[in-house]
Amino acid sequence: MADVANKYAENVPGKFYVDDQCIDCDLCRDDGGHSYVYKQPETPEEEGLCKEAMEGCPVEAIGNDGA
Repeated sequence: MADVANKYAENVPGKFYVDDQCIDCDLCRDDGGHSYVYKQPETPEEEGLCKEAMEGCPVEAIGNDGA
C-alpha cells in the first residue's frame, strides 16, 4: 500500500501520488527510473484512469490521500 510519507518529490500537489515502492514496471513509466504524478485529474474520466492505474500497480505504489 502506498505511503504518503514516502511519496516522490516530483509528484504534483493533489490527492494522487506515487511513492518509493515504484519498480518502474512500464505501466506508468517515465525517463527517470520511476513514475510520479505529473498532473492531477481534472475530469471524471481522468479520475477513473488514475483509479485504474492504482488497481493495476503490481506493488501498490500509487496512492490516493483523499484530499
